[in-house]
Amino acid sequence: MRFRHAFSCAGYTQLTSSVAAPPLAFTSTLRRVVIGTAGHIDHGKTLLVKALTGIDCDRWAEEKARGITIDLGFAHLTEGDLQLGFVDVPGHDRFVHNALAGLGGIRVMLLVVAADEGVMPQTREHLAICSLLGIPYGIVALTKKDLVAPDLLELAELEILELLETTPFADARIVPVSSLTGEGLDELKQELFSAAGRFAVFYDPTLPVRLPIDRAFHLRGLGVVVTGTMASGAVEVGEVLDLLPSVESVRVRSIQVHGSSRGQAAAGERTSLQLSGASLEELKRGVQLVTSGAFEVTRFICARFTLLADAPKPLRQGVPVRLHVFSAEVQGILRPLRPSELKPGETGLAEIRLAEPVTVVRGDRFIIRRPSPQTTLGGGVVLDPAWRQRRGSSLEPALEAISCGDREALLFWMDAAGDRGLDLESLARRMGRRPDCLLPDLDALTTDGRLLQIPPSQGRGPAWVGRAAYDRVAARAQRVLKEYFNKDRMAQGIPKAEAVRRILPAVPAPLVQVYLTWLQEQKTLSIEGDLMVLPGRRVELSPETSELAGAIQEFLEEAGLAPPSADEARIALSATSKLFDTAVRYLIQTRAVIRLPNGLLLATSKVEAVRQQLTDAGWDRFSVPQFKERFGLTRKFAIPLLEHFDSVGVTRRVGEERILAKRT
Repeated sequence: MRFRHAFSCAGYTQLTSSVAAPPLAFTSTLRRVVIGTAGHIDHGKTLLVKALTGIDCDRWAEEKARGITIDLGFAHLTEGDLQLGFVDVPGHDRFVHNALAGLGGIRVMLLVVAADEGVMPQTREHLAICSLLGIPYGIVALTKKDLVAPDLLELAELEILELLETTPFADARIVPVSSLTGEGLDELKQELFSAAGRFAVFYDPTLPVRLPIDRAFHLRGLGVVVTGTMASGAVEVGEVLDLLPSVESVRVRSIQVHGSSRGQAAAGERTSLQLSGASLEELKRGVQLVTSGAFEVTRFICARFTLLADAPKPLRQGVPVRLHVFSAEVQGILRPLRPSELKPGETGLAEIRLAEPVTVVRGDRFIIRRPSPQTTLGGGVVLDPAWRQRRGSSLEPALEAISCGDREALLFWMDAAGDRGLDLESLARRMGRRPDCLLPDLDALTTDGRLLQIPPSQGRGPAWVGRAAYDRVAARAQRVLKEYFNKDRMAQGIPKAEAVRRILPAVPAPLVQVYLTWLQEQKTLSIEGDLMVLPGRRVELSPETSELAGAIQEFLEEAGLAPPSADEARIALSATSKLFDTAVRYLIQTRAVIRLPNGLLLATSKVEAVRQQLTDAGWDRFSVPQFKERFGLTRKFAIPLLEHFDSVGVTRRVGEERILAKRT
């Protein structure tokens, strides 16, 4: 016997020995299913689980003293490659919120109805909750068979059939049992294992780790321990996980599944984790342990919601509610969107604004209860965990998009992100999936032209922009350029920095060049040096301006390196100020004329001739007097010309001399 003794505390078995126990290996082929008991108080749920598994789910002294289940209890049963995990939920109305904490992740409902009492209020409420949570299969255990006559047992069965008739569990098997005598238990076990074979959860490596905490406690010598049903993924000893919604990080020190040490636990298993890095106060019920960076929290969701048929009245605007999702329970305000009023039994779209953040993804099931009086109103499924309030004409398209398949939701989120687009990780967090699992959908949407992919760059993975968002950018670019050139018909182009500021005001710098590349490929615009232009656009001069431009150029060619001032040239050519300025601007833009720092105008051909002569002279260094003498210039013309050469990199001033730059 290797272990001296073992004892259990709230579902976590502490082993003390002189030799440490090796963790059990994780078996990926093991089929797992979590079975949740449901039903009215004192109908024998806990006793039935004990009769099936040999495990007493009433853990607390108060529960044993009062004879009722106050909090969640857990048990397990294994046969071959099938593993059944039982979650015994409380039946009393005061403890329904504890029951809801245990219903997340359940694949089979075990509805318990006592033959001597029949269907009771909590029977109906638990059944409604299981229906709303989308639990795929149900079995009914008709307990206390030994206490009633055969005719009363038959009446109880008929009552249950009538109850199930309008629910997803209309075909559920009803198995009469007695937990005291054992009658019917073998048949019930057979039904449970048969259901487990059909609805078991396999480990899916494409999903991130997600463990909603339903209990947390401190064990002397071990520290903090949490328990919950693994909703997705597989967790390993030593793994670092995020604690949401607090966004703290914790490390998994050890793992137990049904009291046995393991190196790994996977989806569908009741799991206990010993953690380091968090205090007990941070690990309250409702917190989720997740793969680092794989999920995000929200306070505002849009969902498909069903109001129960026995709801007391229609649901209208701004109803205070309590949202239950996995083990979390949060206050909020529910507002029907389509239709704007939900009648009992109807299903519609609604937005829920929460008082505290929760961790949800598209597809999560939830329950809505009224805070006072505490009754279940209905439940539904999350469609958009990052919902933004919409009104007017933008509401209906948004609701239509998120109500369709995942691809339409991806497109909607991308369009809502606007010019910035969304990266792969952001999309995966909303879907609750690993990023690479979304690539087939995103690639298909890109191939269809509904998305544009932003190539990955250093420190940033792939991202996408909705085609609608790009089309808006392209339309904005055309509008900005046309407005600019309509106001200034002589402009060769708009300065690139100004154009980017007006066309892409909210786009991060790394994405600007991506957009400019797309816009150039689509021939929406062209980049020429530091100017942005409309492709194919050329400045067209009026005949009068064109004639004057030719005259100015000829005049400056004849003036050489000592031209008159601009005003003197205008007077000499008998031109108006407006016409002269327009013609000069055109000549400067077309690089036929250069304006020196002091405002003098020179023909570009004359300036280029000087530059060439400087190069041919073989000067490495020269002074202003040498320059003046070489080209026969006075200081009035020599200094501005040298300053121009300095500005364009032909020369570099060093003290009172210039160094001629080497040209390659």
